[in-house]
Amino acid sequence: MNGISSIEVDSQHHQGGSIPDSNEFAFSLIEPNESSIPILIAVPHAGRAYPAAILQQMRQPDYASLRLEDRHIDQIASEVVRQTGASLLLAHAPRAMIDLNRASDDVDWGMVSGGRPSRAAGSLSNRRSRSGLGLVPRLLPGLGEIWNGQITRAELDARIDGIHRPYHRALAQALEAIRDRWGAALLIDLHSMPPLKPRHNGDKAAEIVIGDRFGASSHEVLVARSFAYFASQGRPAAHNRPYAGGYVLDRHAAPARGIHAIQIEVCRSLYLDSRLEEPTARMAGIAKQVAGLVRQLGEETSALGRADAYPLAAE
Repeated sequence: MNGISSIEVDSQHHQGGSIPDSNEFAFSLIEPNESSIPILIAVPHAGRAYPAAILQQMRQPDYASLRLEDRHIDQIASEVVRQTGASLLLAHAPRAMIDLNRASDDVDWGMVSGGRPSRAAGSLSNRRSRSGLGLVPRLLPGLGEIWNGQITRAELDARIDGIHRPYHRALAQALEAIRDRWGAALLIDLHSMPPLKPRHNGDKAAEIVIGDRFGASSHEVLVARSFAYFASQGRPAAHNRPYAGGYVLDRHAAPARGIHAIQIEVCRSLYLDSRLEEPTARMAGIAKQVAGLVRQLGEETSALGRADAYPLAAE
């Protein structure tokens, strides 16, 4: 089930949620028994547990799944956790079924039989459904419609209740527990991206994109440390463009309460083959680099927690 088998640290493995029409859990949460770092890595888009019924409903399942998945980024996350002792929340439900980085009301109701319920308000913060990539993805470049037909309201509700709600509940609880122990917590929402084009002639395209909702989701010192680290590794990085983070950061980041969050996008060409399908030997090196970043950000987050504790101690 995804990439958790490589994790050997002394930890607790919790499985939660349920994927409709299958016997699979929706996600796994791995929490070290003796946490040495106040970081939780979440991987919402690498799930590969496709029920047979879902594959039958997709027009071209091989094409669509390849382009919707953050292909094998879960393997990098699992190795980073093994090296650093960070916590890990790993989705097994595929993004094709439900996008965990979208609000539960960010729905393209045209793909749901019966249409929009009379009381549905629609998300004000992240209306990605208009582009075909809402809560249930509908459109892909080069393919058009992903699905052979509409889904029922009952199917949509089952995905929300079985996958989306328990995933975000587990994420919130895990972050609160880390913050309560350390005084601060950092969520790294880990994704992969297709290769970018250079922004200007002569530039090297960014291989990493760091998103912090334009400064709203994290203390600036964590973002600055991230850029300094990738520069030291010779990895060109971009800030918030074209990926600033989405619903996960909007919902869970609360810097004023000591819960910080950044999104990190890793170029798939760094660790996949030329077809961007299967891992290569380069994956181990990328995992080692990301682990180095996580250790540095762990130090910074711990320092933020200690700094926040001083005013409380003086009151």
